[in-house]
Amino acid sequence: MPTPQPGPEPAVSVPAYRSVLLGLPGAVAADPPDAGVAAHYGDPHGEQRALVSGNGFVDLSHRGVIRVGGKERLSWLHSLLTQHLTGLAPHVATEALLLDPQGRVEHALYLVDDGEATWAHVEPAAAPALVAFLAKMRFLLEVDPQDVTADFAVVYEAGVTDQSPPEPGVVVRAPVRLGEAAAGRELLMPRAALARYAAERRRPAGTWAYEALRIAAHRPRAGRETDERAIPHELGWITTAVHLDKGCYRGQETVARVENLGHPPRRLVFLHLDGTPEHLPEHGDPVEAGGRSVGVVTSSARHYELGPIALALVKRTIPVDAPLLAGGVAAAQEVIVPPDAGGSARERLRGR
Repeated sequence: MPTPQPGPEPAVSVPAYRSVLLGLPGAVAADPPDAGVAAHYGDPHGEQRALVSGNGFVDLSHRGVIRVGGKERLSWLHSLLTQHLTGLAPHVATEALLLDPQGRVEHALYLVDDGEATWAHVEPAAAPALVAFLAKMRFLLEVDPQDVTADFAVVYEAGVTDQSPPEPGVVVRAPVRLGEAAAGRELLMPRAALARYAAERRRPAGTWAYEALRIAAHRPRAGRETDERAIPHELGWITTAVHLDKGCYRGQETVARVENLGHPPRRLVFLHLDGTPEHLPEHGDPVEAGGRSVGVVTSSARHYELGPIALALVKRTIPVDAPLLAGGVAAAQEVIVPPDAGGSARERLRGR
């Protein structure tokens, strides 16, 4: 009788993340990419108004968190990312991108240094791949990148800009602006403290409110506005996450070439949508002009004042006043990235 051979190892099932705050009254779970936290707590428009007036917080505990220790951390990150990070003051919020060698966006990092380590939060499930890349780039430097998502949760707190930690063990990232909302801050807190924080604070707001204000503020989000071809100039990240006068970093050649000599092939636009249809266009829906496809919808939401709104990536050459259809819904453009973005050296030569 043949000896039984061991079969393949059974797949390990990783339980889906579920925030403890989904137990709060009225909480309705969000869909991906924000699964695991609340989409809203029963009043999406009221939650937007609360954030705008500085009277709410948003559970972002599904986002990934990384920590980079070591005395050479800032100069090392400065050499890898798009932002100027040497001399970054403690607790001051900044953001940066990690590009691939061709200058395409791989990760968006929302950074802060606490004087002993540099912290960043990233898109849900993005931390393992990012930390794996950083670990390969350590060489002999005194740096220690770690994925600490299992231990730390992110909370956005509207209306508070104090950079001092509310209690030991909490890292503050401030100031953080969410469009028209009152300036706030982000807290990277131990996960065990999340329920107690919520019990002691003002009303919670869900990701629907947070996303509506983000979209209205024309702010791109990795994984929503980005695809495998996205470059910083297309999305307006040049003004917030890229420093144009720093040393070399991965993908810098593309950034410099577009900034000085060319234009991005696509541009991010804000869309005012016709409110007659009951549905919103979804991520990936086509954007059409004159019966032909000219781009894709990247994000959409219902704003408490503006009504249905969206962000989309369209071809650079589409006229800024061209009427569009976004997922079959009539839409009017508002310029975020102008068609003539980039090409600064060429324009300077023309002006001579």
